[in-house]
Amino acid sequence: MAAQTPRAALKLDWTKLPSTLGLRGSTATSLAAFKKRNDDARRKVQQLSATPQSVDFAYYRRQLKNQAVIDDIEAQFKTFKPATYDVGRQLRAIEAFEATAVKNAEETKGLVEREVGSLEKTLSNIETARPFDELTVDEVAKAEPEIDKRTEEMVKNGKWMPPKYQETFGNLSVL
Repeated sequence: MAAQTPRAALKLDWTKLPSTLGLRGSTATSLAAFKKRNDDARRKVQQLSATPQSVDFAYYRRQLKNQAVIDDIEAQFKTFKPATYDVGRQLRAIEAFEATAVKNAEETKGLVEREVGSLEKTLSNIETARPFDELTVDEVAKAEPEIDKRTEEMVKNGKWMPPKYQETFGNLSVL
């Protein structure tokens, strides 16, 4: 995976990326800042790779009177072995997290696509529906049978007005 990353980063067209992904605002700004940091780091690595990595101890022996210090530093330099770390475990954890994140993203994508389809269907129903003032009572009862049942129940119990109707609209019997 690490060997593929540099090649993928080099193939990326950074100028088209925000418009292709539809990024706006702070996300696009963060992406531009990331690219700048990436370019700066790549440039610094190239500069450091080009510089010599050996120390000229003879130069320091000519400059300093205390040769023992130079001998001691040279011995430590030659015996120095940088610490090595096994990052395989961390890389496996990152890859597992990445796989889980991709799986969750795919599930979320499916949910969103289904929701969008449902909303588009609802929108088309709303756009093609007849205006409310052109509907008949029978059509409303057919579309929502619970309204008809509730009305029958209220009439059987002698209730001719829905609850809180007069509080909301006032008593219109005077008119």
